[in-house]
Amino acid sequence: MSKPAARGPSNANSKDGEICPVCKSSRYLNKHMKFLINPECYHKMCESCVDRIFSHGPAPCPIAGCKRTLRKVKFREQRFEDLKVEREVDIRRRVAAVFDKTEDDFETLRDYNDYLETVEEITWNLILKIDVEATEKKLRQYEAAQKAERNIQAQTYQPDPSLPSDTAQVVLKKSAAQRRAQGNPTGNTPDPASGAGNGQQTEPGLRFKGLKKYVPPPPEAPFDPFDGWAIEPQYYVTQNDYDVEWLTRAINDPLHIGGGYDMRDFYSWALCDAFSGFGVFVEDGKDVEMADVF
Repeated sequence: MSKPAARGPSNANSKDGEICPVCKSSRYLNKHMKFLINPECYHKMCESCVDRIFSHGPAPCPIAGCKRTLRKVKFREQRFEDLKVEREVDIRRRVAAVFDKTEDDFETLRDYNDYLETVEEITWNLILKIDVEATEKKLRQYEAAQKAERNIQAQTYQPDPSLPSDTAQVVLKKSAAQRRAQGNPTGNTPDPASGAGNGQQTEPGLRFKGLKKYVPPPPEAPFDPFDGWAIEPQYYVTQNDYDVEWLTRAINDPLHIGGGYDMRDFYSWALCDAFSGFGVFVEDGKDVEMADVF
């Protein structure tokens, strides 16, 4: 009779057996031990080691062979059991925050699919560590150019200069305001994703075809408490005075004007009563009522 297969350690037991690679403390002896990771290198260590090593400022990672400089503020708890999944989710979240175009921003579905393919290629280059330096450089420059253009657009309310030209092709580049701020008043600033502005060799930047032209929103109309309803009379104009004998007597009578009464209010009320029926057609109203009934 064969023996039953031995069961592997449960998830709870494996967590209890976790050991900090720095101080060699075990969770088996300290149930309240908390492990933290840093997205710079994803090396796991206990919270006590993080407080002890990084409380006085940035310091190199204590794991042997890792040369990354870490900061305490970036340490956090692990969300996924597999650190590879943790790293991939962080990379995808970062790339999605930079490349945030939607299908409505493109003229055709093919252009949008090409855009998604480019974004996915950048994402997998970072995940698989292929051309990491070049990919990180493009990503940082794209992100910096986008932030600068959005800030300038928010301050000046001008159309985004990185939006498509007449050829329906976008080349991300810095605006004229950025060039003036950097002491380059000429318009020969290269693509921000090329790095030529830093004295480096010119490289082709990120180009996305088929982006729709930016249409600025219409200027906001001033607030109207009456919602467009006009209070001025349409059929008459009220004058300041009328040459009528009985009105003249009332104007010159101290009993009428002694209390501050203004005869122009009387003129307005009288004309309003006289013209209040204009524009109202009873027969049309009857036809509408009969149509609603039937």
